[in-house]
Amino acid sequence: MNENQLSKRLARVGELVPEQSRLADIGSDHAYLPVALVLQNKLDFAVAGEVVRGPFEAAKKQVQKNGLNDQIIVRLADGLDAVEQTDGITAVTICGMGGVLIRDILEAGWNNQRLQGNECLVLQPNIGEKPLRDWLTVHGFTILEEDIIEENNKIYEIIVASRLETRVAYSEEERLFGPLLLQKQSAVFRKKWLGELNQRETILAQLAKASGDQTVRIHQIEKEIAEIKEVLSDES
Repeated sequence: MNENQLSKRLARVGELVPEQSRLADIGSDHAYLPVALVLQNKLDFAVAGEVVRGPFEAAKKQVQKNGLNDQIIVRLADGLDAVEQTDGITAVTICGMGGVLIRDILEAGWNNQRLQGNECLVLQPNIGEKPLRDWLTVHGFTILEEDIIEENNKIYEIIVASRLETRVAYSEEERLFGPLLLQKQSAVFRKKWLGELNQRETILAQLAKASGDQTVRIHQIEKEIAEIKEVLSDES
């Protein structure tokens, strides 16, 4: 195992983890990310948390195979229950899940104080980015960095957030599209939202033919189409 074996998606997440942080990688699967970061000497300590027995065992084998038992602790636990106060965690990565599930993991960790609020969060939702940004906003996190990448014909967003002294009130548009992604307007960003636009236009055409009163749903889809078109028309 070495850093070159990480997927493009996980490699980018790893780049965004702060140097020499104490990392909790939640839903760590085979612990590829923490193993790679320790092998790169970017980290000295990490917790790999897994709720499923199979990946938990695979993570333990991966850590042992690389001789990293003293630097990476693998725990079988649900979400942020993998974190102990004595770990001194300063960064949390949660990758490869839906945004709603990541949000729920953060909320549970917040409520039972496994998440202290002073950690840097590096989050990679597969879908459902807006509910995740909604949670970050409500809990006073500032989005420090965002990226959007394409790998194997799938598009992924990565969100880095921390709590700062001054809170930022993100608009609904910023929470939907990503405040920093909106500013950058990369080619991948535009490709994603062109796809979303086409999808909604297809739904709208289907609703027009559907039986029953579809007025509320039609108005919602029309609103979303207008929002996407407005963003895509901005070439700045």
